[in-house]
Amino acid sequence: MSDSKEKTMRLTRIALLIALNCISAYLIIPLPFSLSPIALQTLIVNLVAFLLPPKDAAVTMLAYIGIGIIGVPVFTGGTSGPGKMFGPTGGYIWAYVAAVYLMSLCKGKEYSFKRYSLVAVCIGIPVIYLGGVLQLKGITAMPWSAVFMSGVVPFIPLDIVKSILAAALARPLVRVCSNR
Repeated sequence: MSDSKEKTMRLTRIALLIALNCISAYLIIPLPFSLSPIALQTLIVNLVAFLLPPKDAAVTMLAYIGIGIIGVPVFTGGTSGPGKMFGPTGGYIWAYVAAVYLMSLCKGKEYSFKRYSLVAVCIGIPVIYLGGVLQLKGITAMPWSAVFMSGVVPFIPLDIVKSILAAALARPLVRVCSNR
């Protein structure tokens, strides 16, 4: 494949994953006891890590954040702007950058459902939660118990399911993305 075609394919993958992430942020279930809604986004964040090399995965999330910061309504529930990123729940979004980079780094060179699932559950989810709770605590000054009960505990079961689903979806998508 020519260098030009390879670059075009790379940028196309990044652009499609940014678009999917933007769309997934609209698919939410608000929780009355939490500042964060349940969102489909974690599934797409995992796919970004599974389908792209580490640098491209991080660039994808940084581009998504940049689009949202400048005012395009791509964050959860159609929100945008610096207020969202530097508000109580922005830490989860910032953490996507580190999470996709680390997951992509640890996923291995060949697809493995078990390894992808473990990487998402044992690296991706904790990194995203860590970024989220640190900013939530810093902005709201809620007690740690309240931060964990509103910002982590309600999301664990479904995030595990979304991580496993992303690992399963990655199998056919890895083949397409690597032209196999």
